[in-house]
Amino acid sequence: MIVYGSSLSPFVRKVLAFAAEKGVAVEARRGGMGAGGDEFAEASPFRKMPALRDPGADGGRDFTISDSTAICAYIEAKHPDPALIPADPIARARVVWFEEFADTMLCAASGRMFFNRLVAPRFLGREGDEDAAAKAESEELPPLIDYLERHAPPAGFLVGDTLTLADIAVASPFVNLHHLGWSLDGGMWPRTLAYVTAVLARPSFAPLIAAEQRMLAATARDGA
Repeated sequence: MIVYGSSLSPFVRKVLAFAAEKGVAVEARRGGMGAGGDEFAEASPFRKMPALRDPGADGGRDFTISDSTAICAYIEAKHPDPALIPADPIARARVVWFEEFADTMLCAASGRMFFNRLVAPRFLGREGDEDAAAKAESEELPPLIDYLERHAPPAGFLVGDTLTLADIAVASPFVNLHHLGWSLDGGMWPRTLAYVTAVLARPSFAPLIAAEQRMLAATARDGA
């Protein structure tokens, strides 16, 4: 399988970590923000990352799909063990909810900070909207982490006693915040801090984070 996009995107990172937890080998290729060409556009008609290509999976033709949720659902159905999306109706509904919470709320707030403070000046060569980033940091993000603090387990995982897509989705945007030098306040959110730290230390996340840090350090040196 081929996954297009940069793992600096929390959605791409989510897919790569999900595949790693499954033990599914994927090839990461550039896509989005002007990269990837026709090959990426075929897999993602609106040029949003991530996108996936599974060579020969569709009756001998390549199967392509975009959107991180759709990609994870496909990988789960094709490689059901270990189960990262539970079959139990209540557990599955909770996993779907936490992924939605992460994708549409956590990623939106953290994304405004990350785009305006890092992506725009570093990669697009233009000034970001600091007012939007500051509002996201002071007004949008804290209530979301307050919610997570009420639901984060003292140890273990959000749904059941094993890792699920919920944990991967929720933890992923915190990497972007770490890249900005923003850290969870352990006095305000101790359970969330312990939970996120444990998930991001897993072998599915740690190599991705290290590679991103090296790339960001290199672009800073190069003045990109």
